[in-house]
Amino acid sequence: MESPTANLSRIQSVTNHVIQTMDQSIIGQQENLRLLWASLLTGGHVLLEGVPGLGKTLMVRSLAQVIDCQCSRVQFTPDLMPSDVTGTKVFDLQSGRFSFRKGPIFTNVLLADEINRTPPKTQAALLEAMEEKQVTVDGETFTLPPLFFVVATQNPVEYEGTYVLPEAQLDRFAVKLIVDYPDEENENLLFSTHKPGERREKSLQPVINMEDVLYLRSELEQVTVESSVVQYLLSIIRATRKHPKIALGASPRAGLSVLSLSKAEAAMSGRTFVTPDDIKGMIKPALRHRLILHPDGELEGWKADDILDEIIQSTVVPR
Repeated sequence: MESPTANLSRIQSVTNHVIQTMDQSIIGQQENLRLLWASLLTGGHVLLEGVPGLGKTLMVRSLAQVIDCQCSRVQFTPDLMPSDVTGTKVFDLQSGRFSFRKGPIFTNVLLADEINRTPPKTQAALLEAMEEKQVTVDGETFTLPPLFFVVATQNPVEYEGTYVLPEAQLDRFAVKLIVDYPDEENENLLFSTHKPGERREKSLQPVINMEDVLYLRSELEQVTVESSVVQYLLSIIRATRKHPKIALGASPRAGLSVLSLSKAEAAMSGRTFVTPDDIKGMIKPALRHRLILHPDGELEGWKADDILDEIIQSTVVPR
């Protein structure tokens, strides 16, 4: 029987292999790739925010290739219906019965492209699936695959014709990742290696299969968290509820997301224990989309990340 240390070392080696393989298609997004992989390991879902042309879709499709699984992409539009995502029952003339035709949600990795462009009714179709891992159609429940991972994208600059995601929907996402422009060195590399007519998406070799991903996910329970580190996380979470610039602070579910992601980060770094730095690194990705700032603060240009930095700096770090 393998020791916990051996299993966690395997998580580290697989992580390095996954990131190196995805780097063949994605340039300059190593930190987001690592957070994307950590979210998959913990079973959380991801919200990607960035302007068009930064490779958000490419990032998700590359991840699906390296874990050798099914990937579906749904372009969310104002006329998209819930049944277009979940599936619907159709009448079979031969049998004289209704049968269920599965929608694109029955996959392993679901890319919900521009999720804020579809009405709330269709957005809500994802709620049960993301939380309960099942879909209910006409009173009948259908179970989704054991490995079910949603990555939704949204454009932060175009708000005309969009529907802001409600708090209940946002809270279903474990992390919100900001996809920004690459730095000058990486952008120069991208331009220098580009060939006319060549697709940026490359055929990547699978690094791991779905069963192994689920096994590694279960092994994260071997990572320990000392009481002082738990108290450190608790202090940050509770500070978001008392901060004068925040109208609605982080929920207990938000704290659990930070804890799970911190365990993944520890294992990905080859450790069997969580450190305060692991907690710090996951605070902004896991909380930035869950906080509601006071309206006057938003007018003054306050950002959730800046306030979270302020809270982290004012919280005493355990030894």
